[in-house]
Amino acid sequence: MAALAVKKLPDGDDWLYELKWDGYRALLIKDGEDVQIRSRNDKDLTAMYPGIAAAGRRQKIKQIVLDGELVALGEDGRPSFQALQHRSSHQKHQIVFYAFDVLYADGQDLTGERLDVRRARLPALVSTDAVLRLSQDLPGSAADIVKALRAAGVEGVIAKRKDSTYQPGERSNEWLKLKLERQQEFVIGGYRPDGANGLDALLVGYYEGKELRFAGKVRAGLVLHVRRELLGKLKPLQVQECPFANLPDTDVGRWGGGITADQMRQMHWTKPQLVVQI
Repeated sequence: MAALAVKKLPDGDDWLYELKWDGYRALLIKDGEDVQIRSRNDKDLTAMYPGIAAAGRRQKIKQIVLDGELVALGEDGRPSFQALQHRSSHQKHQIVFYAFDVLYADGQDLTGERLDVRRARLPALVSTDAVLRLSQDLPGSAADIVKALRAAGVEGVIAKRKDSTYQPGERSNEWLKLKLERQQEFVIGGYRPDGANGLDALLVGYYEGKELRFAGKVRAGLVLHVRRELLGKLKPLQVQECPFANLPDTDVGRWGGGITADQMRQMHWTKPQLVVQI
């Protein structure tokens, strides 16, 4: 069951709200000692996430099917889709499974029950730990929740009708999603290389008057073919001088977004001609 994208969330007592986790949707299936993790497209992910599979085997219940999301959490507790995609280079991130629904438990098909009834069963059915967690309802009105999550920089919010039954594989107007990410155009002023012929991150900024100000590094969404395409466009634009007026930074900052004088030597600078929307 998948959510429909909307531009405004519904409000009222008929709805419950939860975080839109920035991860991979998956089913955690336990049948005795056999545990599987299946993607939304029914791909077997079990071998890729042994820690999640082990948490499934530790469950006391003999049979259960949980719907949820695989998420990579940083040391600050924030989810990172980039870290989930590139786990080998983000080893400090913890991979967890947030369960938000139960579809089957010890011979009982629960998909025909109301959502609020299914969710109420979760705490009794699931033994939670650091790896296997329950996605919690968000308190407050839709407007208050959106305001708080937008201020926190959270990816989005899901609204679900409390009386909705589970419809496998279907997009339903009983589950709705609102993305809160703000998009803005930035100018590319360089990139951090990955080896001799690769691109690890874009260096982007914005104009303040006539000065180009560094805004940050961008890696999220840069899949392999996009990196190749960008590198092909950026190499002819390479220059020796850094185009950003506010670099270097004195330190990398709390979130690692800055560029120090030592790190400047690692970067390749470009003429600020290409624009990206982020």
